Amino acid sequence: MFMATVLITGGTGLVGSRLTQMLVQKGYSVVILTRNPAAHKAQPSVVYKHWDVERGVIDGSAVADADYIIHLAGAGVADKRWSKKRKQEIVDSRTQSSALLVKSAEQYTIRLKAVISASGIGWYGPDGKQRSKNWAGFEESAPANNDYLGETCRLWEESIQPFKKLGKRLVILRTGLALTNKGGFLAEIKKPLQMANIATIMGGGDQVVSWIHMDDLCRMYLYALENELLEGVYNAVAPAPVSNKAITLSLAGHRRHKPFMAIHVPAFVLKLALGEMSVEVLKSTTVSAEHIRKAGFRFLYPSVEAAMEQLAAAAEAPEDPAPAAADVFKEDEADDN
Repeated sequence: MFMATVLITGGTGLVGSRLTQMLVQKGYSVVILTRNPAAHKAQPSVVYKHWDVERGVIDGSAVADADYIIHLAGAGVADKRWSKKRKQEIVDSRTQSSALLVKSAEQYTIRLKAVISASGIGWYGPDGKQRSKNWAGFEESAPANNDYLGETCRLWEESIQPFKKLGKRLVILRTGLALTNKGGFLAEIKKPLQMANIATIMGGGDQVVSWIHMDDLCRMYLYALENELLEGVYNAVAPAPVSNKAITLSLAGHRRHKPFMAIHVPAFVLKLALGEMSVEVLKSTTVSAEHIRKAGFRFLYPSVEAAMEQLAAAAEAPEDPAPAAADVFKEDEADDN
């Protein structure tokens, strides 16, 4: 039986690690590009090959043997304070890695069927005047905002577009905040809860958070990979965005009857601690999931309550095991919201 090969950049990160598990469970062979392949332990159906974006070096066989490319690579937006140098690193890590993939694919394009690339909902600006009870949120046709993240996402998406000129199907997923027990957004909320039973609400707490459960995000990558009719840009967010306050209190409330106290972190404190990045923490961005839903994708965790319930149960299980493949891939629990 032929086993398709998926090449992943950023495969050792939060999304890449979970996505690799799912791909292997479904019978794919996975190749992960990394600067130091020898540092990673061999796994069944997973191999590591070398690339170095800064030096413009890549193992050509990794692209030559790939049926699909999933491009996740990029410096973490929230990992460090935004100095001028760091902001340039964030942009370069995305655009230069795309360019390296394209350059290699120009030499090896026989097997490659499709490229699925990450982007971010940073493409969109704050909700602004259009926000209302009847507004479903930003759709994919909205122009990139003219702030730093909007420009970063625009350059990011432009850098991967040359694959279309090579005749390859291209899907771009603009990703919201991914909810997982392994790190990221929820890890920062959990710290004060674990240390002092304090639920920290950012600013006023009314700003809208467009989120997605990690498993739904990875399932969306698989859906994009396996459905030949999918092409273009899709928002990778759950269909029910919530406020910062609601998501924080939901996480705190799912700690199995542990008491907590909610406090607001004033905007000026966030600005002192985070600098320019505080704008993103305080920004309200409502993003629509209708395009991907109309394309047939079904969310396992359409509401934040469903997501938090699963994450809380997983956190209490021994060693926080991943959900069984049958649970992750079942399609009979469509959200009807």
